Amino acid sequence: MYFTDAHEELRLHIRKFLASEVQPHLEEWEEKTFPDSIFKRFGELGFLGLRYPPEYGGQGGDYFSAVVLSEEMARAGLGGLGMAVDVQTEMATPPVFKFGTEEQKRKWVVPAIRGEHIAALAITEPDAGSDVAGITTVARRDGDHFIVNGRKIFITSGARCHWALVVTKTDRERGHKGYNLLVIEKGTPGFQVTRTLKKLGMHSSDTAELLFEECRVPVANLIGDEGDGFKNLMWELQGERMIAAAGAIAGAQRIFEYTMDYAQNRQAFGQPISQFQVIKHRLVDMGTKIAAVQAFVYQTAAQWDKGEYPVREISQSKLLATQVACEVADDAIQILGGHGYMHEFPVERAWRNARLGRIGAGSDEIMKEIIAKTYGL
Repeated sequence: MYFTDAHEELRLHIRKFLASEVQPHLEEWEEKTFPDSIFKRFGELGFLGLRYPPEYGGQGGDYFSAVVLSEEMARAGLGGLGMAVDVQTEMATPPVFKFGTEEQKRKWVVPAIRGEHIAALAITEPDAGSDVAGITTVARRDGDHFIVNGRKIFITSGARCHWALVVTKTDRERGHKGYNLLVIEKGTPGFQVTRTLKKLGMHSSDTAELLFEECRVPVANLIGDEGDGFKNLMWELQGERMIAAAGAIAGAQRIFEYTMDYAQNRQAFGQPISQFQVIKHRLVDMGTKIAAVQAFVYQTAAQWDKGEYPVREISQSKLLATQVACEVADDAIQILGGHGYMHEFPVERAWRNARLGRIGAGSDEIMKEIIAKTYGL
């Protein structure tokens, strides 16, 4: 219903690349983080511009091309690398492309599609995460520049990025009209990476804290019209949540298949453990939840692909998909028992990685508040 022969050909192409050039290195990258060069390789193969027009180096595909990439990265167990690629393709670059000038697209989006630039999205602050309206990073206009002061935290690819799309507040008194999105390039005086952060999962990607002190950013780096930053960010968050849902439920499917195979081969009391009703029914529950949420995610992705703006459905998809991913990973550990708790089995890492989905791009609680508003509650 949603995938054409071209999508399936793309899927096989991505799968082959990941199997040969990425998966053999995942254990090493969990310890050291992935090398920047892998982004260049993604770019050379066209995977960082699947939905962008050919005149910008993209492949001219539809939204389900992006879904295929996200699903295959989840299937391959990329974890932090997959998240970093999603940030590049579906979070940091789309606002620059949609709201930026032709010059800005050529300067920042084109190199990102090639994998020559790594991009980051800087929203969260130490005292403002879910409460985006509470950010305090200030960009004060000074002639042809903005003077930026503030701190960002939990920024994926923050340590390695060539540029970051930074959410700033220019005027506290203007409310939602007082926000701007600025591209701030690494190397700009006053832009510092103060530390990289240790975290529960997604170990192969770097997560950083950024500091801006009297950072002079050209007005030419403003994305969109002045004062439209909040509105444009709200649009960006819908795409971020949509791709998060697609990747989460694909990851759950991978772990379900692994667990089912394990249960059919693991012997206890003279028979495969899949023959015990308690295990059999747990597997059925896992598969049923995944199938239902997967169908809803695809349906919502089809609306987004058509240019619709289904905020309720995107929020519901993200909420359900990330919750089910956590539930499935937890069930998998229970079925594998002690093996599931061990580092060498993939369900342990899946459990750690999945937990971020219920926090990033809007927590469960924020998703429920958004959904409630769409019902008039």
